[in-house]
Amino acid sequence: MALRKELLKSIWYAFTALDVEKSGKVSKSQLKVLSHNLYTVLHIPHDPVALEEHFRDDDDGPVSSQGYMPYLNKYILDKVEEGAFVKEHFDELCWTLTAKKNYRADSNGNSMLSNQDAFRLWCLFNFLSEDKYPLIMVPDEVEYLLKKVLSSMSLEVSLGELEELLAQEAQVAQTTGGLSVWQFLELFNSGRCLRGVGRDTLSMAIHEVYQELIQDVLKQVLPDRDGKRCMFCVKTANRTYEMSASDTRQRQEWTAAIQMAIRLQAEGKTSLHKDLKQKRREQREQRERRRAAKEEELLRLQQLQEEKERKLQELELLQEAQRQAERLLQEEEERRRSQHRELQQALEGQLREAEQARASMQAEMELKEEEAARQRQRIKELEEMQQRLQEALQLEVKARRDEESVRIAQTRLLEEEEEKLKQLMQLKEEQERYIERAQQEKEELQQEMAQQSRSLQQAQQQLEEVRQNRQRADEDVEAAQRKLRQASTNVKHWNVQMNRLMHPIEPGDKRPVTSSSFSGFQPPLLAHRDSSLKRLTRWGSQGNRTPSPNSNEQQKSLNGGDEAPAPASTPQEDKLDPAPEN
Repeated sequence: MALRKELLKSIWYAFTALDVEKSGKVSKSQLKVLSHNLYTVLHIPHDPVALEEHFRDDDDGPVSSQGYMPYLNKYILDKVEEGAFVKEHFDELCWTLTAKKNYRADSNGNSMLSNQDAFRLWCLFNFLSEDKYPLIMVPDEVEYLLKKVLSSMSLEVSLGELEELLAQEAQVAQTTGGLSVWQFLELFNSGRCLRGVGRDTLSMAIHEVYQELIQDVLKQVLPDRDGKRCMFCVKTANRTYEMSASDTRQRQEWTAAIQMAIRLQAEGKTSLHKDLKQKRREQREQRERRRAAKEEELLRLQQLQEEKERKLQELELLQEAQRQAERLLQEEEERRRSQHRELQQALEGQLREAEQARASMQAEMELKEEEAARQRQRIKELEEMQQRLQEALQLEVKARRDEESVRIAQTRLLEEEEEKLKQLMQLKEEQERYIERAQQEKEELQQEMAQQSRSLQQAQQQLEEVRQNRQRADEDVEAAQRKLRQASTNVKHWNVQMNRLMHPIEPGDKRPVTSSSFSGFQPPLLAHRDSSLKRLTRWGSQGNRTPSPNSNEQQKSLNGGDEAPAPASTPQEDKLDPAPEN
């Protein structure tokens, strides 16, 4: 898989060099020549019949409908055997095709790179480039390769100088994320990074780095010299090899190189620099992940800041709603007090009127009773008079026999007395009717007094219920104020925790960022308090209605009962309250 990726990078340059119009399409005749050359340089036996079949001049061939990649994978790359060809010859073929179109050395001879040096840098670029197309080299790999080349020329470069050098290419690499191979070659040809080093020295340094990274030469044997010094030995299972180096430094480098080769062999790895390239790539990926995590953390902090601002706005709205609720409660309380005063005054006036009516009715009853007593006395007198008249009539009847003249007179007198008796009887009937009517009015007055007494008792009971409702409303207002003060305290503690969390991260700080201080944060707290305020406002809006037993029961259920203690904080509220500041 690694060999296939390396071959594809070089073939990609050859293909793009043949794409003159930069449309992603190459003529089949050119692809046919390219395929034939690839067969030759990769030492792959090929079938001319299949080659002709795929690259026919008509538009019906497989390459016309499927593209070049299926043919390249099936008939070329799948048949490649590692070690069966010289990769440098393969790279030279692809470099020749792409350099004709894309690489132009200075015609005046001022270029620092020869064609061979440019080819080796092109190979190094492909080795260190990312596995994404178009191929680019990230700044970290550019820095690594520059350091390798400069160290081969015994040149030391400071971090500031290297950053200044790479900063000149930053604007070019900003859009693509790295340098292309032609920008990389131009960096060497310009000589900005070489400090006046000669072309021969640069060529030797490039060749040494090329052997180390591409050909996996960890260390090369100096030319033979007379005498042996700085000896060291390599012991194997069969024999021991004695070796000598030119100096102590070379002996240490040889020893480290042999140990590295042994370690790579034991780990089953074929190339040190491929392993180092993979490690650097993993480190870049880790840095990218850390950068993404940092950006995510900054985004989360920004979201938390926005959430904080939103919470503050909600708190301001809540405070404004509270002030409006308090104002409405005060207005409602004043209105209820005014209604209570008016009702109390009306009830007191009705009570005074009822007392006055009762007193007047009692006086009228007394007068009626006195009048009835006088009428009864008069009736008694009339009855006595009637009795006397009857006696006189009997005397007159008796005396009629004696005296005719007296009889006539007494007859006339008797008629008169009978007439008076009729009048007296009518007067008696009228008095009886008057007494009955007075008795009936007395009973009606007593019933009306009883009704007024009951109405007075009901008014007093309503007044007492109104006083109790007012007392419960005052208690609810105090409970709401306590809850508001508790909410203000919680928000203040929450702001302290938020200010801790918003402490800026210093550069180079590698401590892991955790969100432990917000592990218990859950926004439903304000919703719970908002529901309490809505419940209080809803109860206040019902205060305009006349209290009834059912409304009193509902009010008790909302207040938790007159004798019930104040409700303790729920587990959710305990969980949401931020910890106090130490």
